[in-house]
This record gives sequence, C-alpha cells and structure tokens, in this order.
Amino acid sequence: MWQFQWIISLVPESILSLIYWIIIAVGITGIAAGWLGRWIPFYGNYVKILKPVGVLLVVLGVWLRGGYDVEMAWRAKVADMEDKVRAAEERANTRNVEIQERIVEKTKVIREKGKTQIEYVDRIITQDKEIIKYIEQCPVPKIIIDEHNKAATPPEVIRELNKAAEGKK
Repeated sequence: MWQFQWIISLVPESILSLIYWIIIAVGITGIAAGWLGRWIPFYGNYVKILKPVGVLLVVLGVWLRGGYDVEMAWRAKVADMEDKVRAAEERANTRNVEIQERIVEKTKVIREKGKTQIEYVDRIITQDKEIIKYIEQCPVPKIIIDEHNKAATPPEVIRELNKAAEGKK
C-alpha cells in the first residue's frame, strides 16, 4: 500500500487534484450515460456495466479527493506549527541573550562589591593601629580565625585579607 502512496507522491499536487476531479467527472458521466442509455437501442447492452462502473468511479474519486484534502489540511497545520516553533526559537534566543547579560551584570556587581569590601577592610586595618596590634597578639588560635573566614567569605577575599595582614606585620 505504501508503494501506491509513494507513486502518488511523485505526481505534482495540481495534476493530482485534476486527476481526482477527472475520475469524479467520468464516474458521473458513466452514471448519467447508464441512466439515459436504456432508451437508446444499440446502447442498452452497456447500461448494465456503465452504472456500476460509474458509481465505483464516483466513490473512488470522492474517496481519493477526500484523502487529498485531508493531506493538504495536515500539511497546512504542520507548516503553521513549524512557523510557531521558529518564532518560539527566536524568542528563546533573544531571552537567552538577555539572561546571559543579566548574569554578567550580576557577576560584575558581586565582584565590585567584593572589591569594595576588601578596600574597606584594608582602609580600616591601615587606619587603626590597634586592630593590627590585636591581630598580631590575638589569643584566639589562627586555625579558628581561618575557618571562620572560610565560612564567611570567598577564598579570593581571604587571600587578599591575609596578604594585607601579613604585609602590615
């Protein structure tokens, strides 16, 4: 059966539609000729064949034309959905770009805030000599301070704070 459909798919759509209409027209002509042929003397022998053949051709033509119309309707729906998918992909791409820009901005803001905090701490440490004295003579073990710093701040900030504290000693 798929071979028949494959062969039909090779025929251009406009010619295929015309063929279906011709089949329907021949069937209707056969039915009319069978109905009128009973009054024509030499034509009366073929009437018994023309009516059933005409009916079969009309049924076949209508069935084929209906299948063709359904196929065209599905193709139109597929084309419509492909357009919607293309539009959705374009919107998704623009939204992805917007999201990536927001992420870059947030990352930039976070880095700037971290630098500002480091500068603030450095400024306080350099301004207040008592803080440096307490850091140097801290009764709390260094390991506890390091663990606290790890939990509170990112590793980059800790390294810079440690460099600042070691530079002042």
